[in-house]
Amino acid sequence: MSRLKELRKYVDRELNQMEDADKRNSAVAHLYGVSLAATMIARKRGLDPELASMAAMLHDLHAYRTGSYDDHAHKGAELAREILEELKLTDAAETDMICSAIYHHDDKLVTDSPMDEVLKDADVIHHCMNDLSKGIKEKEQARFDRLCAEFGM
Repeated sequence: MSRLKELRKYVDRELNQMEDADKRNSAVAHLYGVSLAATMIARKRGLDPELASMAAMLHDLHAYRTGSYDDHAHKGAELAREILEELKLTDAAETDMICSAIYHHDDKLVTDSPMDEVLKDADVIHHCMNDLSKGIKEKEQARFDRLCAEFGM
């Protein structure tokens, strides 16, 4: 079984513990949507699409597990490290790269490492394109505009 598939099985088990069906469905849509976007962005930018997808699958898991977005990026990076070490899916450098992306993914106005930027951009794509009736958040507008230019949209 691939590393990504094994990680998705773990995440699916976590999400299936959510009692509220609407929140669970939203969580599944978001993590899988960001994962797909991260895979595409990483491939386009010459980065590892599997690691990008793995980071995306874990990036909001802490918030879904606890029901709180309070400092969710930083706490989510800690949780991701625990999960990756438990599952033994990544080496130390890969774990660090994934956890850095998760740690920084909420800092949409700051530019970080290339993989960090992939996760931020994938998150923005999903936020802005999943529900077209919602407006784009001010802190995501410039990043979304750059993504539209990058992808010819």
